[in-house]
Amino acid sequence: MRGVTGRLMLLDTASLYFRAYFGVPDSVKAPDGTPVNAVRGLLDFIDRLVRDHRPDRLVACMDADWRPAWRVRLIPTYKAHRVAEEHAQGPDTEEVPDTLSWQVPVIEEVLDALGIARVGVAEYEADDVIGTFTARAEGPVDIVTGDRDLYQLVDDARGVRVLYPLKGVGTLQLTDEAVLRGKYGVDGRGYADLALLRGDPSDGLPGVPGIGEKTAAKLLAAFGDLAGIMAAVDDPKAGLTPSQRKRLDEARAYVAVAPEVVRVAADVPLPNVDTALPRTPRDPAGLEALTARWGLGGSLQRLLATLAG
Repeated sequence: MRGVTGRLMLLDTASLYFRAYFGVPDSVKAPDGTPVNAVRGLLDFIDRLVRDHRPDRLVACMDADWRPAWRVRLIPTYKAHRVAEEHAQGPDTEEVPDTLSWQVPVIEEVLDALGIARVGVAEYEADDVIGTFTARAEGPVDIVTGDRDLYQLVDDARGVRVLYPLKGVGTLQLTDEAVLRGKYGVDGRGYADLALLRGDPSDGLPGVPGIGEKTAAKLLAAFGDLAGIMAAVDDPKAGLTPSQRKRLDEARAYVAVAPEVVRVAADVPLPNVDTALPRTPRDPAGLEALTARWGLGGSLQRLLATLAG
């Protein structure tokens, strides 16, 4: 929150527990034989992140709504292929492996008992929570995510970088503006426009047909931003090929609404939470009960030792 300094680490929690689920074998089980690979794996991830990067503050950002209706109204295909069940009231149900879905509430209980701030806001994705915390931060920010969409928040001047896991969280790509320019030819501000033009099948974003990543980067280099590119469509003297002009002209309806979908929100009504890295558990008795029930063992003990240190 404003007025609080020190390094803030923001976890894209779902991104990390999905990686833990698929990266840790389901032979990791509770005493009753129930798989707890996502729970244990996430605790190991957090332990490694805190040990390696020493944040002063930590927030586990959650998807209170993984497919907000306001985004779907603008682009109906948004994440549509990942819907397991639609609901007229409240968020749709996301298609999640059976043995992961019930581990999520356990993860939430463990984070709460540890005292790690956990924030989700109705009608918003974790990306939007991360975007708002980042916008309000006065110190440096490390965003830990396996989702490239959050590259749009990278800002060297403000000390905002993305820690992108390449393998577990032991090997992270420390993504700053130099990395973005080297890989994509844009800075953080330009990444959202690049993603919008390129499209993203994993999110159901169609993009502009015929405009791939390299072409999008060249257009942004030539015309500055999305508005500059669309202004060039209307300027017969601008250096667009006939096919580029035609494709962009035909995509006007998409281009008009896509920025609101692709860009993360920076004005989410965040709750007032204590983001300080906890040194001792908020609920020791509750944590002990969770440890016994789910067999959290060494993963939890290592994290507790790291937090205390």
